[in-house]
Amino acid sequence: NPVTPTFQARRAADGVVAGARHVCEDFPTSSPASAQPTLPSARAALLRRLGAAVALSLMGAAMAQTAPAPAAPTPACDKPVYLSFRTGSMEVAPLVAVVLQRHKVRATFFASADPTPQGGDALDSTWAPWWKARGDEGHAFASQTRDEVLWLGDVRGKPPGFLVRPQLGAFAGRTFTWSAAKYCENIDVTADRLAHITGVNEMAAFRAPGDSVSPALVAAAKACGFRHVPTVPVAFLAEGANAPRSPTDKQVAQTVARVRPGDVLLAHLGVWSREVPQVPVGLEPLITGLQAQGFCFRTLREHPVYGSAGS
Repeated sequence: NPVTPTFQARRAADGVVAGARHVCEDFPTSSPASAQPTLPSARAALLRRLGAAVALSLMGAAMAQTAPAPAAPTPACDKPVYLSFRTGSMEVAPLVAVVLQRHKVRATFFASADPTPQGGDALDSTWAPWWKARGDEGHAFASQTRDEVLWLGDVRGKPPGFLVRPQLGAFAGRTFTWSAAKYCENIDVTADRLAHITGVNEMAAFRAPGDSVSPALVAAAKACGFRHVPTVPVAFLAEGANAPRSPTDKQVAQTVARVRPGDVLLAHLGVWSREVPQVPVGLEPLITGLQAQGFCFRTLREHPVYGSAGS
């Protein structure tokens, strides 16, 4: 497709270096302002300050960005583990990036258009420099459907359909019957957006929100080019009202002991329901604990099943 002036202007606004394979249309904000979560005034003020600081740091990082060093060869590993993150409010995303850089860990990011304290979503132009920097560092990216579409059941018919409930966007909380094509479209629009803002070609893989699927849904997604990736949530870094803000050494040790080679571990980039922004204090001891047990971190591009995606 030809590169149009609109496309060039959008990439300039995003602060993204040209080179991604996809030319995508403008990615709409999933939720109108009226649909964004409401917050207590004190927390709202805190998040506004955090949002402004994050936005400024992202812009500064983008302006100062230099070409990344060539990636070193990946050493052999017989105990691989695949650390992944799903988008959320993005409150802890800059801190997560620092921890991953410090330990030279490459991860996989599953994305939806989650609302953020800045008033946009996790895939908008405010966050584009952050995503581009992760792409330059060698991380991998995959869709989690744009509107975090939760599968509820199969609907019989020819062709079969699916009972679903979007968790984000203008139709959040409503239940629909979707065709396979409609479901795949919601996967693809995020995959395309990720390729645009990261400069990394999309993977032929996705995560179904909540890991809620049926064999029919998995087959339908595979038929349109996306293989579902089951994940293992890390309790103290995941979503949920019972997830502690500060995991104990015992909780970290128990989590490390349960990990098996080949697991795809899932953490969260910011949970709206928590009273204050969560610093991922459990991430660093999880990484060092697994490394001490002989595990090595890989992205899903290096996975024997899911790594067959485009590159």
